[in-house]
Amino acid sequence: MREAKLNRKTKETDIEIAIRLDGAGTCDVETGIGFFDHMLTAFAVHGRFDLTVKCAGDLAVDGHHTVEDVGIVLGKVFADALGGKAGLARYGSFLLPMDESLAACAVDISGRPYFVFNASFLTERIGELDTQLIGEFFRAFAVNAGLTLHLNAPYGENDHHKCEALFKALAHALCEAVRVDGDAVLSTKGAL
Repeated sequence: MREAKLNRKTKETDIEIAIRLDGAGTCDVETGIGFFDHMLTAFAVHGRFDLTVKCAGDLAVDGHHTVEDVGIVLGKVFADALGGKAGLARYGSFLLPMDESLAACAVDISGRPYFVFNASFLTERIGELDTQLIGEFFRAFAVNAGLTLHLNAPYGENDHHKCEALFKALAHALCEAVRVDGDAVLSTKGAL
């Protein structure tokens, strides 16, 4: 069973995350930021990952530590759940339309973190989520999961739609990339 769990406590956040890659998309998410919870739920459902996220953060300061630290811990448990990566399809990509918005995601479970993010938002906040933190979350996740991740939202007028399309596109691309397809590591080097 490809699953992992991690508790991480700092002076800014207290986080517990568990993931099962071969799940059904069930989730229990509580970060204190409603729209962020909605995005993590969409990620779990569309990736078909079973996901539990519990975070108590210093929201009296702002949401930065909560959002970035959840990305860090989620990346670490994702990497841990992958195990030795033998048999992984490794690559995934997905185009996701959401009304007037489009998101594109390409991912490589390479073990070599790299992040490209091309998305802009018209508003400062979506609900209680600062839009500047959306890229911070994806970066923290990609680096700690060891992913090469390209995320783009080339157009859209509604920030809610753009952001949700990005989370769902990532989920679908990862669902494809974590699929087991044989027993060898997909690399000319023989290792990732």
